[in-house]
Amino acid sequence: MVTSFDVPRLVIAAPSSGSGKTTVATGLMAAFSERGLAVSPHKAGPDYIDPGYHALATGRPGRNLDAFMCGPELVAPLFAHGAAGCDLAVVEGVMGLYDGAAGRGELASTAQVAKLLRAPVVLVVDASSQSRSVAALVHGFASFDPQVRLGGVILNKVGSDRHEVMLREALEEAGMPVLGVLRRAPQVAAPSRHLGLVPVAERRRDALDSVTALADQVRQGCDLDALMALARTAPPLACEAWAPDRTLFPDPAPPRDSGLRPRSPVGRPVVAVAGGAAFTFSYAEHAELLRAAGAEVVTFDPLRDEALPEGTSGLVIGGGFPEVYAPELSANEPLRKAVAAFATAGGPVAAECAGLLYLARSLDGKPMCGVLDADARMSERLTLGYREAVAVSDSVLAPAGTRLRGHEFHRTVIEPGSGASPAWGFTHPDRRVEGFVENGVHASYLHTHWAAEPSVALRFAEAAAAHR
Repeated sequence: MVTSFDVPRLVIAAPSSGSGKTTVATGLMAAFSERGLAVSPHKAGPDYIDPGYHALATGRPGRNLDAFMCGPELVAPLFAHGAAGCDLAVVEGVMGLYDGAAGRGELASTAQVAKLLRAPVVLVVDASSQSRSVAALVHGFASFDPQVRLGGVILNKVGSDRHEVMLREALEEAGMPVLGVLRRAPQVAAPSRHLGLVPVAERRRDALDSVTALADQVRQGCDLDALMALARTAPPLACEAWAPDRTLFPDPAPPRDSGLRPRSPVGRPVVAVAGGAAFTFSYAEHAELLRAAGAEVVTFDPLRDEALPEGTSGLVIGGGFPEVYAPELSANEPLRKAVAAFATAGGPVAAECAGLLYLARSLDGKPMCGVLDADARMSERLTLGYREAVAVSDSVLAPAGTRLRGHEFHRTVIEPGSGASPAWGFTHPDRRVEGFVENGVHASYLHTHWAAEPSVALRFAEAAAAHR
């Protein structure tokens, strides 16, 4: 059923990475939230660190909109799901405005997401090394694709009052509204390391202070009323909001004897999801799909908890930075043994990237869970990019032959890179097998978005119910 979904919205884009998108987007989310608005935060692309800051700024889950992993057809429905009941939605772009999946044209670009959402774009320009040339830059971005509606610019890293005057005069000649001017303010920058910003979960108190400072900076430097007026020019979206239960069970109800979606928590399989500072990444839709499939989702912290949650019958270990916490994870021997025992007993385990490292025999020489006959270590080489994959082996996530799109982002290696029964065979951009399928374990570097293939969540929940 197609419905009309109407919420004011903005896409925050930039000519390139490093221009200040996260600063502006997070600051806007926080500033509008402080006005008492319900703000829905979104991030174009697969990034999992920025949404943590978005959630801190708004009090709502940060959600990703990825046209490569989920398909363009799901961008608007997933957006409508996240933004339901909100007063404003802010979407932070990825890379430069027109940058997307390599060799795929506009696919997965911020521009494509803006067009799919029929949302006006605000371009954040790093003006630190230019004056009048800013008009030529902005004109080029505004005219490159007539279907992308550039509604104004926010100038970042402006050096002085005189610099601001020159920039404003140039953009006035070009007929482009200036919606904000931000001066250099290194004190509000979030610290970075080998894979980008340090996640919120690792620096929550400092992160809160940073978000507050960003809100102050944006409030002082941006015309919030003009930005809200621009957001309200977004026309209604003709789409049906994505819903996990309807996605899993398109019929009114499953058969009474299926054991799915029990009416009360009694008898639900407990799926334990790793969290805490070492495991910070999981798409919000994964837990929503598992709950819709009938599971009880419980979070645990491998840095602190010495046992799996009571009644655990399924284990999900997503992304994060175990390499930063290898000594602490290794020191928690009781939990490592509990994870190994659970896997040895055939318990269903879904491990992505960080989870793969945690299940290895060792990480940088520190003992890990020993579920996999493999050793992991840090590497100088960054592995980054979208992947097209096919399941090589039957597993608790998918039958062999299932095709999915995913994303790799790590600076570690595991040796060997695959087991006797690999998890995935990559078909693009390179051809190789990767990951491990052993008993009930599915472990891989590949991040996937289960909304693209909801049967993954249902199959895993069923495996957890059977193991219970």
